[in-house]
Amino acid sequence: MKDYTTSNIRNIGLVGHGSQGKTILAEAMVYNSGEIDRMGKVENGNTVMDFDPEETKREISISLSMAPVEWNNHKINVIDIPGYFDMVGEMASGLKVSDSAIIVLGATSGLEVGAEKAWDYCEKYSIAKMFFVNAMDKEHANFDKLLEELQSKYGTSVVPIQLPIMEGAAFVGYVDILSGKAYKFDGSKKTEIEVPGALSAKVSELQETLTEAAASSDEKLMEVYFDKGELSKEEIIKGLKSGILEGSLVPVACGSALENKNINSLLDCIVDLMPSPLQAKPYDAMDTKANKEISLECDSSKPVVLFVFKSITDKHVGKINFFRILSGTLKSGDHLYNSSTQKEERIQHVYLMLGKKQIDISELQCGDIGALTKLTNTNTNDTLYDPSWPVKVNEIEFPVPCISYAISSAKEGDEDKVFSGLSKLQEEDPSFVVAKAEDTSDTLISGQGAMHINIVVSKLEAKFHAEAILADPQIAYRETIRKTVEAKGRHKKQSGGHGQFGDVAIRFEPILDGSADFEFVDAIVGGVVPKNYIPAVEKGLRECITKGALAGFPVLNLKCTLFDGSYHPVDSSEMAFKTAAHLAFKKGCLEASPVILEPIYHVSITVPDDYMGDIMGDMSRRRGKILGSSPAGKGQQQVEAEAPQSELFKYATDLRSMTGARGSFIMKFSHYEDLPGNLAQKVIEEAKSEEE
Repeated sequence: MKDYTTSNIRNIGLVGHGSQGKTILAEAMVYNSGEIDRMGKVENGNTVMDFDPEETKREISISLSMAPVEWNNHKINVIDIPGYFDMVGEMASGLKVSDSAIIVLGATSGLEVGAEKAWDYCEKYSIAKMFFVNAMDKEHANFDKLLEELQSKYGTSVVPIQLPIMEGAAFVGYVDILSGKAYKFDGSKKTEIEVPGALSAKVSELQETLTEAAASSDEKLMEVYFDKGELSKEEIIKGLKSGILEGSLVPVACGSALENKNINSLLDCIVDLMPSPLQAKPYDAMDTKANKEISLECDSSKPVVLFVFKSITDKHVGKINFFRILSGTLKSGDHLYNSSTQKEERIQHVYLMLGKKQIDISELQCGDIGALTKLTNTNTNDTLYDPSWPVKVNEIEFPVPCISYAISSAKEGDEDKVFSGLSKLQEEDPSFVVAKAEDTSDTLISGQGAMHINIVVSKLEAKFHAEAILADPQIAYRETIRKTVEAKGRHKKQSGGHGQFGDVAIRFEPILDGSADFEFVDAIVGGVVPKNYIPAVEKGLRECITKGALAGFPVLNLKCTLFDGSYHPVDSSEMAFKTAAHLAFKKGCLEASPVILEPIYHVSITVPDDYMGDIMGDMSRRRGKILGSSPAGKGQQQVEAEAPQSELFKYATDLRSMTGARGSFIMKFSHYEDLPGNLAQKVIEEAKSEEE
């Protein structure tokens, strides 16, 4: 593969709803560039981009993948980004290093939520975008209806640059609005034809629209347009590029990736209209030596800075780090430093990735995307820099996990294998998290949805031969008391020689304001319990609150006042008084109206206005409380609620179902509340059954 200067590089992400043809579009692009000699199919498991066994088994993209496409003396780095919502972490990674995005739509399915989310991510990253209406060869394909839907949603900035030519239900050609020329498909080629009469008026209208859009993006072009009443094709393209870059113009193209129709003209559009790394937004970073924030402009003459946006593990090669060069020119043999570990990494080889195939190259220019192997201390989100310019690029913000399962080894003795494998998979996909639960014995795996977690477990078995079991997490129930009681604990035992004697009277009270989990008060007067035994009483009580008298859950908000007792000058001991405290605790707590407490979580839910009624009704069914709502912009509301943890395990799945995947939420622990009596009795019975 040739060397390309920065101005001739295009970094473009393929995004959109799942199963709308992003992977087969990438396949057609790679095929048309001559990198492969035949097109694969997703259902056959032989595409360039979907090479992971899980992808071929499920027939969906799970991880982003890359391919360099050479076209018209330019290199287009195509990043195929999964469209399924559980893989949203891949969207965050891929668009971090894309200068533009093609939002792929289905000609029969319309604007779906995955495309809406892709648009929102493009806006978040401030990258240029265009729409590609795919599958125009399908029955019931309707370009006009979809265009109307896009313009209704996103305004007049959405403008077609191509119109399909349909004969009945057949997609037979297209009109290029910029040139005003029409083409008819002839096998793998195309021939120029007259613009169909039914489209001529629309083509003229759209040409005028594009010319005005181009002129309005540049003051000099506006002056030319006012003076001459027209712009040249080169001037229109210049103006359109400016409008696309600033987001005031979003072009719409059409074609069929599966039939490889009109893909070449899409590649032409990418080269002609989409920005190079020189025109794209600079990267926010920190100059760690000067301790100040900087903007990294793409400049090949400066020291090398590169950012690792993805890591994968190959069973033959080991770890492969995908990176983008943000400054300088990278060469094999360079020595760089890692901003996270402060350790040196030697760049032994530089590669381009064509799916899973590595293409060895000697150097890469600023703005280009490649891969490195055999780095010992580098992971996703790390910055590698020339020692003369210590820089750390702002990290990818991965989405917060919204669903959790308890995970354990299926086979005794395989625990190390399971958790070692999970650690390696987490390096590939930081959008899932494995952590020990704070309040229970569970190890939790948390991710973006049930499918996401199941894919991780499947990969664990396939890659590391480690089987894991998923279960609902344990609920961290607690116990407390609701009234004040006094109880005595007397421990007396005689068994020859020294006996054992400890006698205490303790007042048990609830701490109603929740200001402390446990409080011990020494109220002994007159030495009825010697001072040297009082710490043993407190220690005994602290042991007791780890396992309540009702169902064995830890006890909260309990005040214990030692106010009386007695001792034996010979037989008393610390152990005897500790045991007496145990007896008093058990008796006192059972008489003090003990209750089970359940954890309550604060939930912030963001949904379109139309779903407010459904959300509130569903939250009520979950024993939740709506605390309030407020506008969140763009026709959305943010609902604040509280609900029991036990009712929220599957909320991610249910919310997605209720809102067509347009809703999102975050939750965090808030407080404990009494578990209703009927549910408490069930929990007590289950606890006793487990103990037996």
